[in-house]
Parts: sequence; structure tokens; C-alpha cells
Amino acid sequence: MAITPRLDLRQSQSLVMTPQLQQAIKLLQLSNIELSAYVEDELLQNPMLEREESSNPGDDTAQQTADGGDAEADDLFEPESLEHTATETMPTDGDSALDIDGESVWTEDGPGDAIADSDVAVDTTGAVDAIDTVDSSAFDSAGTGVSSSVSGGSRDFSERVGDLEATLSDAPTLRGHLTEQLLVDIADPGDRMIGVQLIETLDESGWISEPLEQIAERLSCGTDRVASVLDQLQRFDPPGLFARDLRECLALQLRDLDRLDPAMQALLDNLDLLARQDKAALLRACGVDDEDLTDMVAEIRALNPKPAQAFDQEVTMTVTPDILMRPHPDGGWAIELNPETLPRVLVNVDYFARVRNATRKKEEREYINECFQSANWLVKSLHQRATTILKVATEITRQQDAFFRKGIAHMKPLVLRDIAEEIEMHESTVSRVTTNKYMHTPRGIFELKYFFSAAIANTGGGEAHSAEAVRFRIKALIDNESVTEILSDDRIVEILKQDGVDIARRTVAKYREALKIPSSVQRRRQKRQQL
Repeated sequence: MAITPRLDLRQSQSLVMTPQLQQAIKLLQLSNIELSAYVEDELLQNPMLEREESSNPGDDTAQQTADGGDAEADDLFEPESLEHTATETMPTDGDSALDIDGESVWTEDGPGDAIADSDVAVDTTGAVDAIDTVDSSAFDSAGTGVSSSVSGGSRDFSERVGDLEATLSDAPTLRGHLTEQLLVDIADPGDRMIGVQLIETLDESGWISEPLEQIAERLSCGTDRVASVLDQLQRFDPPGLFARDLRECLALQLRDLDRLDPAMQALLDNLDLLARQDKAALLRACGVDDEDLTDMVAEIRALNPKPAQAFDQEVTMTVTPDILMRPHPDGGWAIELNPETLPRVLVNVDYFARVRNATRKKEEREYINECFQSANWLVKSLHQRATTILKVATEITRQQDAFFRKGIAHMKPLVLRDIAEEIEMHESTVSRVTTNKYMHTPRGIFELKYFFSAAIANTGGGEAHSAEAVRFRIKALIDNESVTEILSDDRIVEILKQDGVDIARRTVAKYREALKIPSSVQRRRQKRQQL
């Protein structure tokens, strides 16, 4: 066959990731905090977007029952169980929940057709020697980090009464607290500089995180001088700071309590025996009787191995749920999106029309049209994100109804495919929806991924057991075991198989280790010795 050039016409199909599709996928996997930051950036960049101010955002909540209908369809609730839900009542891919003017609206043509000719709202809502001559007043003015100047302003405090208490005091920091003691107890400027360096090397537990040799080399001084300053710093409050290991940290605190006698020092030198609960070896090492050893161990347990935890603590951020779940008076569950996590933005169509009519240059008109299209796509993407989250949360609630009613022992095995098939979406979409999304339920706040659990077969061929429920069962068995009858992993397997759970010994060991439960040998030793 001759090789000659020729022209061919072929047809093929391919999936193209348009910028709009990429944006929708990106928004779907963002948490509520990340979504708020993203929308704020869009509001700053796009003049066609505006933030809708709502006097009562709680009235504008996209809501849906666990049975698949909207909030007004109370007749869809079944008083007995969600298992009676008809699949026809579940929202389809074409449906989209729009939250306009305080109402939850379902459209058949998707979110794109909801954009009208008016404002559209979406509620998807060195050297120490050279330092020796430094005036110590430099530390007094800058070392503490405290400013004595107070800015002036209005003499009228009527508008700031609510903030007055918040300005009276501030939580002390660890470095500020130590610097104040450093200025009082150490007068030599060079030693103060060494002290500052040692303070800076403290880790979050209050321990020295760098060898003294490195600090001495960096400051061009002797290691003995650094060690001398360290000995002074180790007497600062709170006791236990500037330790280099656990033994030293505990010894510093015991020294402050005047309890660091030879027996206690011997106990500190054998912390490995204490960790293994080897009571006989500890008695020989410390040279005390049972009662004294028990008292000594109790004193050590009362100490704080991380003395810096009282300072510089990060504020614990409370999880804000994306979905709110509550029992419905007529039975079933009501599922709604949390209005506090949904950004409220609108496309100002009137402003777009005015600006476009007043624009004559081609480049400017193209820019305005691009901004308008980008705003519309953002609104549509937010619509679709809210709808998808609501559909996934609704189906999870329906599937795990027994868990919400009876507890973790009744959790069903569930995988992404089960949800994806019911709501006719791809597994990757469900995976994105359940990442960093939280639901507030009568049993607490859970990440959506918590409700997905592997299946463990039933010995009788019946319904499979959830891995989470099996873990709970293992923990309950171990919590209820007596001192005379410690359950081994093999024994736990036998008990579970009697209850219909087909599980291997290595799986029980894996679950037990995940729950941070020691082995049967360690538990037996702990309960017998009770140190």
C-alpha cells in the first residue's frame, strides 16, 4: 500500500474543562471559610458583583427535608422512618435550590435561568563580648514589648463603652513574661543577650530546642557561660521551663517544690521503668516501699511536662457547620443550609446596563461583558454548590437514619458510590462535597466523611456491619472488662463472631491501636499494679 498524503475528516467526543467548569469544581470542594475568602476577592475584583445586605439572614435559608423535598413540603415526612422515602421525591441533577427573597425555590431548568433583568441574589450564602557595653535601658524600652504611650482621641466615651473592658488587660505571652523576669534577675547586658537567645529557642512545650553549643557558637561565647545563664533561667516562673528533656523538666518542678530527694531522683532516672509499669524494678531502684512509691508516682503525675502551655495558647476555632439538621415535628429530619456560612452576593444587572450603554470603546465593552459573564457564572456555581451539598447531606441522613435515632452501634456501612448512585452524580463529586463540610446533628457536629465507613461481613450472611460500629463495640468490650478477665484480641474476635461480626484478629488489633488502647498484657499489668 502506497504511502501518500491525504485529508481525513473524523468526529470525536472529548471532555473539555472550561474555566467555568473549573470554577464550579473549585467552589465545590472549598470549606465555608475558604469560600467566604474567595467571594470577598471576587467582590473586590468584579464591579458587577455586590454583597446583599439582609436584615434577617435566618429567613433566607435554603432548606430541604431529609425525605428530599423542600421545607414547605411537610407531607413528605414519614412519622416512622426515613427508609420509607420514595426515590422520586429526591431532587434530581436538573433541580437547583435558589434562595431568593427568603424563599426556597426549586427550578427545573437549573440555576442559570434564575437570572432576570434585575438584581439577582444568591444565598449560598553574634557576639556577646561586643554586647557587654550595651546600655541595659535598651532592654527596658524594647525587651518587654510594652508601650507606655496612649494615643489621644475623642473625650466622648459614649460610643465605646462596650469595648472598655476589652482594653483593660491583655493575656500575657510566654516570652513577655520571661523577659520581665530576665530584666529583674540578670543585670549583665551580655548575659541578658544570652538569656534572650535562650528564650527564643523555647518550643511550644517550654523546652530548649537547640543544643547549647550551637547557641554559644552563634553568640561567640563559651558554652560554660551559656550554661550558667541557663541555670538562672531554669529558676524562673513557671518551674519546668528551659529543660532539655522530660527528666530535667520534672526535676525542675520537683526542686521548686523541695521534693527532689535521692529516691525521687532515682525514680526520674528510671522513667522507662515507670512507663513499662515495672513496679518491682522501681522498688529496687528507688529503695522505698510500696506506699512511698505510690506517693512518688502520684506526685510526678501531678506535674506538668509542658509548662509553656499556660502561655501563647492558640485560640481554638469552633467549627461552624455547613448543614443544620433537626427533628421535624411530624417525623423525619429537616435539613437546611446554614445561612451564616453562605455568602450572599448578587449581580447588579441595572448597573451593568447603565455602564454598557455609556461605554463606547471596544476594549471597555469587552471588559464589562467579561465581568458580567464572570459574575453570572459565580452566581450559578454558588447555586449549584448549595444544591449539591444539600442533596448529598439529605441522602446521607436518609442512609444513616438508624445512627441518628439509636446511636453509633447502628451505623450502616456506607461508601461514596452508594450516595453517588442514589443522587445520580459521580463519586468524585460526592468526595468533594464531603471534604471539609460539617453537619450539625442532634448527636453533635460531624464532618460528612465521618458517615462513610467500610463494611464488615456478617457471619450469618445478613446485613454487613459498619467498621465504626465495630470499633465502638471493641471499645465497649475493653471498657467493661474486669481485672481478673482481660480480653485478648483472640477473645474479642470470638465474642464479635458470636454477635455475627466476621472479623480477623489483625483487624481487631488495628482497630484497638487506632483507639490508642494498649495490648491485653499491658492492660493486665496496669490494672494489677495501679501505679
